[in-house]
Amino acid sequence: MSTVAISSAVDLVKSPLVYKGKVRELYDLGEHFLIVVTDRISAFDYVLDPAVPEKGSVLNRLSAFWFEETKPLIGNHVVHSDVDRLGDVVTDKELLRDRIMVTKKAERIDIECVVRGYITGGGWRQYKQTQAVNGIDLPAGLRKNERFPAPLFTPAAKNDVGHDEDISFARMQELVGTELADKLRDKSVMLYEHARSYCEERGIILADCKFEFGLVDGELILIDEIFTPDCSRFWAKENYALDIEIDSMDKEPVRTYLANSDWDQNSKPDSLPQHVVEETTRRYVDIWTRLTT
Repeated sequence: MSTVAISSAVDLVKSPLVYKGKVRELYDLGEHFLIVVTDRISAFDYVLDPAVPEKGSVLNRLSAFWFEETKPLIGNHVVHSDVDRLGDVVTDKELLRDRIMVTKKAERIDIECVVRGYITGGGWRQYKQTQAVNGIDLPAGLRKNERFPAPLFTPAAKNDVGHDEDISFARMQELVGTELADKLRDKSVMLYEHARSYCEERGIILADCKFEFGLVDGELILIDEIFTPDCSRFWAKENYALDIEIDSMDKEPVRTYLANSDWDQNSKPDSLPQHVVEETTRRYVDIWTRLTT
């Protein structure tokens, strides 16, 4: 495994930086965008130090894998993910190998399309308070981590500042129109069910996930990332149980460490210990290996 972690590609890319997210950086290549996936890691709304080796590479390769896997179901924004085709736009190709994706410029639809196969996380917290998730009434007596009879589509309105806002499907229809809302819901559920079956064959439970979509020349396509540990909740089948907090296959070591530390949650935490960084790298590499080999 590489011990080099990339916190930013700003000094490695000779194109304008358009947007810098918690993990991804977006550069303008003219006709297309260049997405660079860094090794930055965030938790509780803070970007943490140090960056986590291999994380960005795993996220980018997993997205490329899933975009190819789901292409028969829906088109996506990928043009290519070959750093050697970028010429002198990139000053150090080896540092950015497996971390880049050249994409179409899509008009983003400002809805985060969330599909839940199990009642856990934020959905469980809503259910305990209201016996509903995103305004969808559910039966009494559900248990934490229980599988839904059918996947639940629970959209959120995207906010570039602050948290995305959970909304009802009726509100989503008001925001984007009935026809597009129906199409987004149906595509999201279909993608989730496809990936859930794929994961189950490999001993992994896909508990929930989120998608972003865009339009290119009027065609609906997938954008951003799909079925990575940063946008999906994966559980190892051997860890599944009701009524417990299941250790998910992602940056859980970071969240656990911070939750059990004396961090005040009002300022950026101190640097993560090396053993937490190494265990987080191991988690990301493990999910990549289990899904693709």
